[in-house]
Amino acid sequence: MKKLLLYSIALLFSAALHAAIRLPALVGNNMVLQQNDSVTIWGWANPSEKITVFTGWDNKTATVTTSGDAKWALKVRTPAAGGPYEIRLKGDNEIVLKNILIGEVWLCSGQSNMEFSYYNGIRQIKEELPVCNNNNIRLFNVPKTTALYPQDNCEGSWQVCDSNSLKPFSAVGYFFGKKLQQTLGVPVGLINASWGGTPAEVWAPEHIVTDKPELSAAATKLVPAAWWPHKPGYAYNAMIAPLTNFNIKGVIWYQGEANVNTAETYTPLFTSMIQSWRDVWHKQLPFYYVQIAPFNYDKENKAALLREAQARSSALPGTGMVVVSDVTENVKDIHPQDKRTVGNRLANWALGENYGKTGFAWKSPAFKDMSISKNKAILHFSNVPTSLKINGKAPVSLYIAGADHVFYEASAKVEKDALIVWSNKVEKPEAVRYSFSNTAIGNIFSAEGLPLGAFRTDDWPVGQ
Repeated sequence: MKKLLLYSIALLFSAALHAAIRLPALVGNNMVLQQNDSVTIWGWANPSEKITVFTGWDNKTATVTTSGDAKWALKVRTPAAGGPYEIRLKGDNEIVLKNILIGEVWLCSGQSNMEFSYYNGIRQIKEELPVCNNNNIRLFNVPKTTALYPQDNCEGSWQVCDSNSLKPFSAVGYFFGKKLQQTLGVPVGLINASWGGTPAEVWAPEHIVTDKPELSAAATKLVPAAWWPHKPGYAYNAMIAPLTNFNIKGVIWYQGEANVNTAETYTPLFTSMIQSWRDVWHKQLPFYYVQIAPFNYDKENKAALLREAQARSSALPGTGMVVVSDVTENVKDIHPQDKRTVGNRLANWALGENYGKTGFAWKSPAFKDMSISKNKAILHFSNVPTSLKINGKAPVSLYIAGADHVFYEASAKVEKDALIVWSNKVEKPEAVRYSFSNTAIGNIFSAEGLPLGAFRTDDWPVGQ
């Protein structure tokens, strides 16, 4: 028995000495690399093993020596969009990566409204299956899993977009990528790392939460569940950390429903999470996210407070918030079926902000300031290229209050980027609220068709 054990150890030691080059799941056939960038190619091999990397787009070879902990990494320059190309890696063994495209790479993350796919009954994806084949869209699904500590690899593989690979993929992510690809005319790579039910705490590095007393205290309110993690860092460690060597253009995010009970700390949590991702990717990643949709939560205003926290988060440079209150068909369903509109609006943010495209609006109107004139409140809004408009005869979910803090339904008149608001029951107005409840679906839009985001002009205590 002792001899057998020694022989087994010897075999393992011998195998380790002849370990082959190994690549992370993200570096593989069919991948898309970020164009016009210095991208990282990395992996593992024997300590001190010399690795050569040949890139087919420029016929150049780069060399790197594996470190003592069996890791290696090097950077290669990518050209403008194109392909397909090959990458050849040679050490003690040789690997040839094929069908590689150069283009735009985006990460799609969040909870169920980002995760939802054909398998969750999204009708728009079912309709898309017969026409979705597109060699210039590549999809990578990160499996749902957790880890105590940051991992350096995940499972999964790049797939060319077709009716099979699209079925398990994020519907919002797909429609975002489809619009980018059609508009830019370049390959688009989409990485989906999302998990239904997850609070933002699990997507941030653990220290982001535990180092701040107010965030740590809020995290104790998260309710454990059998189907998704709730502890800080658990999803980040297993589903985001393994991606951080891979160059991406930016992030789209749809999450917040799981944080409605901790709205008071969501802004510092969310903005700290965004900054932590930017830190590990070593770039100021564009980060575009979706405000949660109307839904019949069990407390009157907690979703309104979460939306307010999301709106405040957009003050962080390089971020943008998509308003989707108008796509909700049923406030008893937390998952609006219309994922195409959501994906398209996210794409418009990227196209307008990062790719210089014009001729369309991508920012929803947002409250800017208020003044009082006699018995009327005069509200001005940003992101109104031409004018506001009220769909219908009168505004819906618009309220006004005086010093008694009692809100009454309000009348309103549009004057370009301003809204004149009043009620015969309020002689001296002090505050206006719009769509400030769990389920409110307003009817005020920009003339370009984007919904006005929910807001309140006051900072009075709000019952939850």
